[in-house]
This record gives sequence, C-alpha cells and structure tokens, in this order.
Amino acid sequence: MTLVVPVLFVHGIRTSGTMWRRQLARLGEYEHPALAIDLPGHGSRMNEPFTVAGALAAIDEGVQALGGQVLLVGLSLGGYYAIEYAARHPQKVAGLVAAGSCAQPTGWPLNAYRRLARLIRRLPDHGLWLHTTLVRILLTSEGAADTLADGVPLHVMDAALGATGTLRPLDSLARYPGPVWLVNGRFDQFRLHERRFLGACRNGHLVVVPRASHLVSLAQPERFAEVLKGILDHVTAERTGSIVDLGD
Repeated sequence: MTLVVPVLFVHGIRTSGTMWRRQLARLGEYEHPALAIDLPGHGSRMNEPFTVAGALAAIDEGVQALGGQVLLVGLSLGGYYAIEYAARHPQKVAGLVAAGSCAQPTGWPLNAYRRLARLIRRLPDHGLWLHTTLVRILLTSEGAADTLADGVPLHVMDAALGATGTLRPLDSLARYPGPVWLVNGRFDQFRLHERRFLGACRNGHLVVVPRASHLVSLAQPERFAEVLKGILDHVTAERTGSIVDLGD
C-alpha cells in the first residue's frame, strides 16, 4: 500500500486560495489530495480580521480537512505562517515548503513596506487599479486571473504585515524537525536572508527557480509543479519507509 501525503497550500498577501489553481489541477491529474485555504482577511474570509491566531487556525482547519498530516506549502505571507504552524505542530507537517519567504519580517524593510501600504490605501480606489495593473504586467493572463479571481482585499495589508512582524521564522525553522524546502525565484527580493533561513533548518534544502520572480508558483507554474512533485516523491518515500501497513 502506498502512503499518500496530502498537500495544503497557503496563499500570499492580497490574493486567496485561487492563486494555487494550476498547482491543484496538476495534483488532480495525479489523483493526489490537495486543498488551498483562505487566510483571514482574504477570499472567502475577507471580512475576518487578520491575526496570527486566526491565520494559524485557518491552516489547522485545512490540515484537519486533509486527514491531520500534510505537506504544507506556503508562498510569501503564506510561507511565514506555514513555517510558524510547522514549528507549533510538527506532528501534523510531514514536510514544509516555504516559497518566497526568506527575508526577516522585521526592522526597516517591514516598516517601509507598511508605510507604502498606508500611502497606497489613501488613493481614491485604495490601490485597486495599481494592484491589478501590476499583477497583469508581472504575470501571464492565466496567472493574473487566478491571483485576482476571489477579489482583492484592499484593507488587509497593514494588519497582516503588523501581525507577521511578530513572528520569528528563524527560530521557528530551528524548532521544526522535519524536512524543509526553501523555494525562491531567481529574481525574488525576498531572498535577502535565504542563507540564514537555510542554516536555521535542521533538514533544509534550497531550490532557486530560474527566470522566476517573487511569485514563483505563478511566474513559473510548470517548473514549480515539477519541484513540488519531486518534493512529494521524497516525502512519500521517507514516510513509507517508516510506516508499517497494518491493513495487509
């Protein structure tokens, strides 16, 4: 009997679970269980306030829906909360993939990002035109459609960034005993501290995707899917080797 490790996807800021559509479709072709959740303040939870506790609870709901143990995959904002969840609940995470999440969410970069978000929010449309225009410039039409499909949460930025600034991902990576894959686009500005993040992992691997930006799974979806399939094969083989099938 082959052990199947389900995959739970956690999205980036100002998008929703729809950003993972192509990855879900690819896993569906393999008949592999997978789910993409919405974090508070995004998608189906757009009216919920964003908090650390709320984000971790949303992830936990997804984990339970998939049977209680998953390969946890997060991009950007989702990556930071995937790291935190894995540190708090290592028995529920068979493997961790943190994409575009290798910059410390503290200090002047975070403060500058929050100031920019507050300025954009003062625009007449709260930054909707600017956001959608940049998404359509940076991504393919399909990637942009997936990113924008469930609406743009215009008011979540400051709360989400403020909450994320309380996390300590290097400490959390050091606490998680399972395998970790840090997946970054070659041109990702969030690679700033990737060597420190890799060094913090007990069992870490670094994957840099050529010609990809920060939104690596959307910029290079086929390449990301190949990377993910290799990770799944690794995790499945590792887990199968440690489990006796009592059903035979």
